[in-house]
Amino acid sequence: MTREEAWELLCRWVQSPALRRHLLGVEAAMRAYARRLGGDPDLWGLAGLLHDLDYERHPSQEAGHPYRGAEALQAAGAPPEVVRAVLAHADYTGVTRETPMEKALFACDELVGFLIAVALSRPGRTIAEVDVPAVLKKLKEKAFARGVNREELRRGAAELGVPFEKHIQVVLEALQAEAPALGLAGEASVPPGSG
Repeated sequence: MTREEAWELLCRWVQSPALRRHLLGVEAAMRAYARRLGGDPDLWGLAGLLHDLDYERHPSQEAGHPYRGAEALQAAGAPPEVVRAVLAHADYTGVTRETPMEKALFACDELVGFLIAVALSRPGRTIAEVDVPAVLKKLKEKAFARGVNREELRRGAAELGVPFEKHIQVVLEALQAEAPALGLAGEASVPPGSG
């Protein structure tokens, strides 16, 4: 499966600009970790881009997430490693995270969402305004991004074997490098999902 084929599949399944932004953000973070950990950036990027393929249609375990997405990916010819990583990114599937790619996907998923929320809370609504101390401060605010499980963020970094603050920095830099495509660069931004 090429990146272009993955994007076409994603566009058939995902209409929400916010979810597309999240998927593009996780793709960027996964590519960054692949380069750091000696993985294949294209393969890891596919896992990030497609991990929540079914979330708009099946937004919970009860509704079939991520099982329906894994089925669609398998039918579309996605690499088996990507399908397994998609299943492993949710604790309740029972698919254990064994490979660095699987661990990175779990570690990056929620953190990307949190970092985007922090960026959107800044005056200019840009990721350039975000740094590690700002993220750590926001993590202490229980009312901010209430749905993000703080313990899961730390567990993801621990499973990956990266100190938490370093993990934040790696993912933050990946998002900053893709700020225009994510719609997080202010005036220079394009709508998420148009690229």
